[in-house]
Amino acid sequence: MLLSPFEWTIAKRYMLPGKGERFIALVAGISLVAVMLGVAALVIVMSVMNGFRAELFDKIVSLNGHAIVQAYGSRFDNWQEVLKEIEKTPGVTRASPLIEQPLATTFNGRVELILARGNTQKDIQRLAPKVQSGDLSELKPGARNVALGSELAKNLGAQVGDTITIFNPLGRSTPFGTVPREIAYHVSAIFEIGVYDLDERYVVMPIPDAQTLLLSGDTIGMIELTTTNPDRVSEILAPLKRALQGRAVVTTWQEMNSSLFQALAVERVAMFVVLSIIVLVAVFNILSSLIMLVRAKTRDIAILRTMGATRKSLLKVFVTAGFCIGAAGTVAGLALGFVFLYFRQPMVHLVERITGQNLWDPSVRFLTELPARADPVEIVSIVVLSLVLSFLATLYPAFKAASTDPVQVLRYE
Repeated sequence: MLLSPFEWTIAKRYMLPGKGERFIALVAGISLVAVMLGVAALVIVMSVMNGFRAELFDKIVSLNGHAIVQAYGSRFDNWQEVLKEIEKTPGVTRASPLIEQPLATTFNGRVELILARGNTQKDIQRLAPKVQSGDLSELKPGARNVALGSELAKNLGAQVGDTITIFNPLGRSTPFGTVPREIAYHVSAIFEIGVYDLDERYVVMPIPDAQTLLLSGDTIGMIELTTTNPDRVSEILAPLKRALQGRAVVTTWQEMNSSLFQALAVERVAMFVVLSIIVLVAVFNILSSLIMLVRAKTRDIAILRTMGATRKSLLKVFVTAGFCIGAAGTVAGLALGFVFLYFRQPMVHLVERITGQNLWDPSVRFLTELPARADPVEIVSIVVLSLVLSFLATLYPAFKAASTDPVQVLRYE
């Protein structure tokens, strides 16, 4: 809907009311600010929720892969054959043996429950970017060196160079009963995955050391694997599930974390709907400001009609005046939202200092920092939603202005 120079001149004049119309200008300014805050709230909340899901997925998958293959029972006896079968499956990019067992550890009188995790040397080195201190290259079979999660190290008070003791309650049988197995390990590295529950529990060691600790011989607990597309992991692994039926169970990341990610999906939709109502309320301000503008300009509209202005021209003038308010608020909201997302962590710290409250407790919120990841499709959807609502809010006042009868108005002037 292109405007002629005449229509655009009138529209600009109405977007900047004169001295006697300051109240209308105030309402229009409030409308712009309301749209800006609504759009910014949508951008911020949806980006944070996307970031939370993406970061949680990345951190969980980076450690546990896209799926786990576990034998019936606690041990994989013929795991080498199964590993070869998994590696031949189309769509599987990596498969690695894995041992994971809940145990307990002690250091300087402190006792913590742990998950002893046995990995291959290649998988251990994948943790290198997450190491806070120490050296993962020291984790060699038989060296009795381990790496601790950062929160576990903090709870134990252990540092690189200290020696911790890990207990296996299923130790050796003796004439006097089962004697728990205790082995001392040297802490060679401390890592931080970024998921509190994992950083609080994991002790990583080479697979041979884990087998010695658990007295499991050459068996393993499970096989982790990654695929070409994590969102299609169930479809990719369907043939493997059928091939391993009766021998092993294939569990995808979606099944392992289904309750968490389903809750995030429901919350994401609910927040979008609720925050969209804020934008809807904001565009009602545009509606009210335009209605007041039409009422204030009734005489001007009548004069314009007598000078030859068409109903279509007046319709375009008032639609443009209201739509520009919505568009300006949308652009300002996008800018405000992106600025907040860029400085989100300093802002969280600032609010924490002001209120004295811990707003981002990792033990409650899983991740150690407030995440954010903007989805271009969602950003476009938010912009389109705001602009469409702004446009619809202008139609009634614009049609009202266009239907003004100059004869009736000027008769009593």
